[in-house]
Amino acid sequence: MTDTVTVYGEKMPLSTESLVLGIGEKMKLPGFGENAFGPGLHLKRDEDMYLRMVADIAFGDRPDGSEKVPAASADEMKIFEQARRHLPQSVYDLNRWKTVVGPEWLPHVVYVLNRGGRFQEYEKAYKDGQMANKYGQMVGIYMEKQVTTKNSMTGNPYVGHAHFMDSPADCLGNKLDDEAKGFDLTLITYRHIAQCKSRTSGNYWLQALYPENFIDISPTDAKRLGLRDGDRVKVISPTNEEGVWDLGLGRRKPMVGKVKTTQGIRPGVVAFSLGHGHWAYGAGEVVIDGATVPADSRRATGIHANAAMRVDPVLKNTGLVDLVGGSAVFYQSQVRLVRI
Repeated sequence: MTDTVTVYGEKMPLSTESLVLGIGEKMKLPGFGENAFGPGLHLKRDEDMYLRMVADIAFGDRPDGSEKVPAASADEMKIFEQARRHLPQSVYDLNRWKTVVGPEWLPHVVYVLNRGGRFQEYEKAYKDGQMANKYGQMVGIYMEKQVTTKNSMTGNPYVGHAHFMDSPADCLGNKLDDEAKGFDLTLITYRHIAQCKSRTSGNYWLQALYPENFIDISPTDAKRLGLRDGDRVKVISPTNEEGVWDLGLGRRKPMVGKVKTTQGIRPGVVAFSLGHGHWAYGAGEVVIDGATVPADSRRATGIHANAAMRVDPVLKNTGLVDLVGGSAVFYQSQVRLVRI
């Protein structure tokens, strides 16, 4: 999926790891390249580090090796190898893997990789009716650091204990009355199992599983609003009553999607999954050095409604924010659905 580059004489896919290794090679940094981990133990490729990390997990905590995981069987090893036979040597080379962790340890590494990690037996999770793996640290109920720190917006100290805060609110703590103004649905987002936030629009195998996303709504709300599966609606909010993305240069994209009713969502809440509703990433036509790259309509399906998220009326140029942590608030924007 990416270009192939050469670092430390090794061909590998262009990636964050290859970039870091390339910087290490160019600047002749210690801890990279030849004998980075000791005599004969090099760091020239990403698996030189990652496979050894998995081997550490496979070995366990006891120096005598008594906690090491079992070795993958011959059949399991064969399946593991066959599943990667389509990959180029720049990505996967079994002999190279054997060199990194040793041929005797590779089956233990594969055992961990095939299971997605190392897990404790269920029977050992509890002892005498209590959790065996206790937290063992202090739990802070009163946070002195919070109380002695002032909110930069209000000048008042933060509250140092759990308490109720009315929401949604602006950055000064003033409650917003958007629901009373007819914006009667709370907008939230989530990720579908077959899509990530942005970069899977060009993966057509995943697109085949989930070609477009929807405006998810409870049957109770759908009945109240007179909506049915497949109806097209626009998402509008107090700070985006047009329901559009302003993309600049005169380009605008309406936040329009299809309704899908589901019992798995609470009445009063609507949601859309992330990963669809693109206008870039190949979804729109672009011109590069005079050559036109045509748009692919498969990448433009569905809706992305982040532009409907409530803008803070005090800050005016950002969304609602967590009053303590400062991060964006994604689950308190009140919206309304307008049938198209």
